[in-house]
Amino acid sequence: MDKERAKKQIEELRKKIHHHDYLYYVLDKPEISDTAYDKLFRKLKGLEAKFPDLVTPDSPTQRVGAPPLKEFKSVTHKVRLMSLDNAMNLEELKDFDRRVREGLGRDKVDYVAELKIDGLAVSLIYKKGKFIQGATRGDGVHGEDITQNLRTVRSIPLKLKEAKDIEVRGEVYLSYKDFIKLNHEREERGEPRFANPRNAAAGSVRQLDSKITASRPLDIFCYYGLIEGKELKAHNETLELLRKLGFKVNPNIELCRGIEDVEKYIEKWEKRREKLDYEIDGIVVKVNETAAWKKLGATTHAPRWAIAYKYPPMQASSIIEDIIVQVGRTGAITPVAHLKPVHLAGVTVKRATLHNEDEIRRKGIKIADHVVVQRAGDVIPEVVKVIKEKRTGKEKEFHMPKKCPVCGSEIVRPKGEAVARCTNAACPAQIKARIRLFTMRDAMDIEHVGPAVIDQMVDKGYIKDFADLYSLTKDDIKKLERMADKSAQNIIDSIQGSKDRSFDRLIYALGIRNVGRHMANVLASHYPSIDKLMLVKKESLVKIHEIGPIVAESIENFFSNKQNLKVIEKLKRAGVRLKSEMVKGPQPLKGKTFVFTGALKKMTRPEAEELVRSLGGTASSSVSKDTDYVVVGEEPGSKYDKAKKLGIRMISEQEFLKLVKKK
Repeated sequence: MDKERAKKQIEELRKKIHHHDYLYYVLDKPEISDTAYDKLFRKLKGLEAKFPDLVTPDSPTQRVGAPPLKEFKSVTHKVRLMSLDNAMNLEELKDFDRRVREGLGRDKVDYVAELKIDGLAVSLIYKKGKFIQGATRGDGVHGEDITQNLRTVRSIPLKLKEAKDIEVRGEVYLSYKDFIKLNHEREERGEPRFANPRNAAAGSVRQLDSKITASRPLDIFCYYGLIEGKELKAHNETLELLRKLGFKVNPNIELCRGIEDVEKYIEKWEKRREKLDYEIDGIVVKVNETAAWKKLGATTHAPRWAIAYKYPPMQASSIIEDIIVQVGRTGAITPVAHLKPVHLAGVTVKRATLHNEDEIRRKGIKIADHVVVQRAGDVIPEVVKVIKEKRTGKEKEFHMPKKCPVCGSEIVRPKGEAVARCTNAACPAQIKARIRLFTMRDAMDIEHVGPAVIDQMVDKGYIKDFADLYSLTKDDIKKLERMADKSAQNIIDSIQGSKDRSFDRLIYALGIRNVGRHMANVLASHYPSIDKLMLVKKESLVKIHEIGPIVAESIENFFSNKQNLKVIEKLKRAGVRLKSEMVKGPQPLKGKTFVFTGALKKMTRPEAEELVRSLGGTASSSVSKDTDYVVVGEEPGSKYDKAKKLGIRMISEQEFLKLVKKK
């Protein structure tokens, strides 16, 4: 192939990949499968390898990370990144509104209300639509050049949809789900945990080795744009332009007609705050009219046209009545605080994770201590700090046991690692945890086999691993405590009925370390059978989009273990389906996009989304103008409000079931 032809192909491939990155990472609405995306990416990578002089900084291949830096260079911001004054209550917010109205000589002012993302503020510079520089806020005047790290954040466009010269401000963050996963992986490797999502995001962005940044699922919400040679009249117009250029803007931003609307927005999100998958610590309120910004001006550190309303932290105080250790499916020993019950963020909290022994020592936690407990989103409650002034002298030090509390085997903490482990892979606690995962709804979905039943089965020696479930008889089940004939038959029917679950569910159910539901989907799309997956090496796995070296090593290690292979052989003999099945029959929902919001009664959200996909439709997690149906369950969230605003058709769960039944 000659260079001119290669250049043309490379440009076309980059355009396609940028488009699909935007759909996947910004709109959460992919059009093609991971396999199809990988083919495009590999083709581009191959052409760039043959013609290295055609590689450009805005190529999607440059997101993987560059050689490590010795230090970050300093950057001087053209326009200062200012801090915001805080309003700690509604009275202070009303006082801000009064000052704004007096400064503008008006009775009422329009504001834009935005969720205040708790992440790391960054500046992004584009020349002729190409990303050329990214920097931290620093002291507002000088920041650090973190361009090569920000290139790895997939929701940051490397090339805009228009050739604009623009500076964009945004907040880099880590979702709760990815934060939990990242901390779990760090514990598995014996590395210290991050204290919170913000620290994790900040630490990831400021890595001298951008390959480390690339391995972490960072995201961004952009909230401000300064376009060279163009001044928009309103802030909400700027945000809309950012969306059109390809930037990710928070969908929950609202235009408020006066401070009363701002107060309603604040009240609404204080109630919904814990349902978000990212951390917020308040609401940012900005005057919408940009001409008013100049008139109102700024103090030495903050603009007079904006303010941050701060929410109280989702915390409560309690007493640690005891500290008990739990044994996980990988043998990890986790200390758990048993608390005096306390109401927090809508639930009664009785337990909180203490993570590991180092965390207990670092925070100085003792049994009988008064402590502050925190909960956010779906994150497990944790002890934030000790209220030392309430100590009486009767508090006791916690010591990690030397022996496993379940099987009596030695507990070992490898040198340099934070996690202590039970050394016995046959420990009943580990076996029970692995079987519980196997039976879960997102895995093999075996009804009627709950924790209490699993505990009895293992304790009585009926099963030693999850494959043994398929060899159980009705008579075996009837020997369990309080087990009637009909209940025993229900359990057998559920177990036998699970043999034909989809291959991706089976992969997830195996319990491979670092392989969650989504990663199981990725593996199933590349390897159509367990036999092919068992033979793959990590060198091949890391070539697949979304699979990094940690996940690849976990997969190879799992299938190198002789005991795991024996369990898989049992599954084969039992007749469990261990390969993908081509989708057959009509796809009547093809071209239709569904979004689900609120709790469903008849099925879980993953089940409903899987049903949509099985009929050829697309299940998205966010509402856009391209959404065809929003299925509304109980207590719908912000998606309901956005769908209403956009005029998207909304249907009930019952209507959805009728719709798919007709199909």
